[in-house]
This record gives sequence, structure tokens and C-alpha cells, in this order.
Amino acid sequence: MGTQARTRRHAAWRRLYNPPMTALIPDWTGDTEALRAEQEALARQVVLRDSFVRPLRTVAGFDVGFEDDGVTTRAAAVLLDADSLAVLDRQVARLPTRMPYVPGLLSFRELPALLAALALLPTAPDLALIDGQGIAHPRRLGVAAHFGVISGLPSIGVAKSVLVGESRMALHDMRGAFTPLRDGREQIGWLLRSKRGCLPLVVSPGHRVAMASAPELVMRFTTAYRLPEPTRLADRLASRRAPDADSDD
Repeated sequence: MGTQARTRRHAAWRRLYNPPMTALIPDWTGDTEALRAEQEALARQVVLRDSFVRPLRTVAGFDVGFEDDGVTTRAAAVLLDADSLAVLDRQVARLPTRMPYVPGLLSFRELPALLAALALLPTAPDLALIDGQGIAHPRRLGVAAHFGVISGLPSIGVAKSVLVGESRMALHDMRGAFTPLRDGREQIGWLLRSKRGCLPLVVSPGHRVAMASAPELVMRFTTAYRLPEPTRLADRLASRRAPDADSDD
């Protein structure tokens, strides 16, 4: 897709993703079964093959925090050059929190603000890294998969802990080592040692990224820290920490 076409498409996204976005994200009614059914329906739309621009030109990291004792959802988006990892843009979107935390339904809580943050970026990223699960989710629709299906963007989930599944193989302490994460017989992601001596990340494709490609892509954007640079910076912006404060994350 050419630059002008991508710009026009993103302009349409800006109009679409402005709040309240009720057509995209259901209002909270307390009906958790309906939301689980919607997750199962959306999970069937997930594409687990590489379908992104090559070479990648931009990558964006996304994360969510909360303000005012959870009343406000604060989503951060950081756009980077895919080669140099130079920051091209930072944006924060704040929206009223639409629903309480319900295990397994986190994406419905976080997605409105994430989409609003996406709409603030000057251009759509070629790849999105989301702090959270991709398909490594009980119904195969974590926040990164949900984000990818709704936005249409290639996405990968980069989580700090396992939500579902287990690894049956020992993970080497070498940086860049990874081992499959399985739920029964199904592979749903990877445990990735992004930094020696640190706990592994849970990496799983969200949308338009193949299972085999996910850990390689995450390591491409990982520097001296445990988290890849896009989500590391988004995490700091979402939590209002200094973007370059010394940390082992």
C-alpha cells in the first residue's frame, strides 16, 4: 500500500476510532457470557500467517494504565522507526473506564482507549506490539488479537506472565532462547528469554503474524532491556514513568 493510500486509510481510522466507539466495542451490561461468545466469534477472524509490509518501516508499542483509582483508562502509543528504533511520535488517550476488571475479558476494558491512542498517531504502524496476550488466551482472543482484528493491523502480544498454557521444555538462559507455550496439544505462543537472567516474556501472535515469526520480530526490537523497545516505552508512558529512567524492564 502506497504512502498516500495508507494516509487516507488512517484518516478514516481516526474518524472511526474516536469515542464512544459503541459500534466496535459492546457497552458493559454485566453479561459476561455474551462477551465470551463475542470473543469466540472474533477469534475465528484471527489470521495466523505473515501479512505485513516488508521491509517493516514503522512499529508501534501500546500499553494501558489507569488514573483516578481506575475511573480513567490511560492508553499509550509510541511509534518508532523499525530500523533505528528512533521515536517518531508519542500519544496518550484518556477515556472513562467502561467496565470493571473481569478475568479473561480484559480486552473489552482496554481496547476503547487503545484504539483512541492509535487514532492519534500521525500514521498507522506497519506492526503493533501490545502489552498483553495475543492468542495465548483461553478463547484465543487476548488484547493483542482483539486489537488486530478490529484495527486490521498486524499485531503481536508481549505479556509479562502466562495467562493460560504451559511449557514442556526447559528454557535456556541465553538471550533470544524460546520454547513453545501449549494449551493441551495446541501451540498458543512462546516463552522468550529476551534478557539473560530475567523471567521470560510470553509472546504470541495477535493478527496477521505467523506463530513462527513472532519471537524473531520481538527480538528484532529488543535492546538491553527485558521488554522490546516499543512496549517498554509505551509501558512507561502509560504508567507515567520517565521514558529513559534506568530500569531492568
